[in-house]
Amino acid sequence: MSGWQISQTDSEIIELGKKFFTKLKKKLKNPNNFAKAEFLATLNPFLESIRGKVGISIGVDSSNDGYTQILVKKVGSFMGKDVAGLVLDACVGLEIWELVGSLIANGLLPNSCYQNLVPKVVAKRRSDLLCLCVKHASDLGSSELLLILKYFLDPPKDGYTSIVDVRKEWESQALSAAEKATDKTLSGKKLSIAKEAAVLLMVAYDGFSSAELCLHYLLASKNLDEVMLSAAISKLSGREMKSLLRYLGKWLTKYERFPQVGPCHKASTALGLKACDWVPKLEDVAKCVGVLLDENYSALVLHPEFHDELRSINEVVASLTLEARFCCSVASAADTLKAEV
Repeated sequence: MSGWQISQTDSEIIELGKKFFTKLKKKLKNPNNFAKAEFLATLNPFLESIRGKVGISIGVDSSNDGYTQILVKKVGSFMGKDVAGLVLDACVGLEIWELVGSLIANGLLPNSCYQNLVPKVVAKRRSDLLCLCVKHASDLGSSELLLILKYFLDPPKDGYTSIVDVRKEWESQALSAAEKATDKTLSGKKLSIAKEAAVLLMVAYDGFSSAELCLHYLLASKNLDEVMLSAAISKLSGREMKSLLRYLGKWLTKYERFPQVGPCHKASTALGLKACDWVPKLEDVAKCVGVLLDENYSALVLHPEFHDELRSINEVVASLTLEARFCCSVASAADTLKAEV
């Protein structure tokens, strides 16, 4: 194109990527003879070469345990999607899960990778990585979302350890919010945000199982539109359906008990309480309940094992509806008074 050209640095980085891609692809043809140490000895120099080209400081010695992860975070965006996809294949094959997490969390993977990645992560019972997929993948497919939904609704016993790791993250965020809510050194505005966040995260954490805390990410995700949700729910088993009803019922009860609770995204940026971005809103819960009933109303009514959950949900929904009508009446009266004044 006339008047446009690639800079010398970009050209050199592209060439580095091509050479590394060819080298790694060749090694992956014989996976039985390719160990973790050899892979890292190939990956690190490549990332270090990129770092040298772009002049980014790492600030960590190469002997540090998390050195490769930091390199991926700092310069991974320069290696290109094709190279990142091949690095992912190597990491999954060698079960270097911390690097898989870094690739996902830093948004380095093309969307096409998740179609193969999610089933492998499910097979390896890596609940923490599934949550990362939901949080950071921009366009998960319906089959991937279904796998993740089914996994957390009926989690395998041997996946308990990584599910507990997710629970620890939520607990840490909830405790941090509680501490900030009583921190008198915070400014008035930040202290107010901290108090809102503390209540929000308390509501999101208390009373939910570890697997249900993982479901929060899915329910709050922008990936989950009504079409995908409907398709996924239609393929759930009776056991999974009951788990979903129970989970949604808990949320409805929470919003009935704590009507003042609402989104608090400012806490994520102002206070580092990232979990606030992943608390399902009442609208998210209501949407899921609506889709669930639309898709399976006959089955839910005809099978007695669902009746207790349905009664519980019906009572809470009736209460919320009454409250909403009252609020609408008050709002209407307020609008009338404003017009007359």
